Formats: sequence, C-alpha cells, structure tokens
Amino acid sequence: MTVSPARPRRRERRRRRIPSWALVLAGLLVAFVVGIALGESLHDNSSTGGTQTLVRTLQPLPLEPAARSTVTVTVTNP
Repeated sequence: MTVSPARPRRRERRRRRIPSWALVLAGLLVAFVVGIALGESLHDNSSTGGTQTLVRTLQPLPLEPAARSTVTVTVTNP
C-alpha cells in the first residue's frame, strides 16, 4: 500500500453572496434595456413601402343657438 504525503489544508474561502435585491435590480435593468432595444428595432422596421398616412382637419358643424330663458332663484334665509 502506498501512502501519499498529506496535503496541507487549503483555506476555505468565504464567499460573498450577492443580496437578492441586487439580483432583482439587475434583472429589472436587463429587462428595461432589452425592452428599449426591442422597441427601437420594431420602430426602425415598421416603415414598409406602399403605406401612406393622410392627415385631415375637420371643420366643426354650425350649432343652433341655445334657447334663451330667464331663471329666477329665490333663497330664503331662516
């Protein structure tokens, strides 16, 4: 039987955990950036040939004058 020399123990590194709020914040930031990129991509590719947009201003129709009547309001103070 062969005995191997004992290896010195390595120091166990203490891992720093990333807080969960930082992961959530990073995820939201990534989603925001991906959303902006997707929106810009769709906006750039939306100009297809053969479409035309017409803008038209509508004039209001004439209105009949409102009926004129006199209203008297009487308030009694107690």
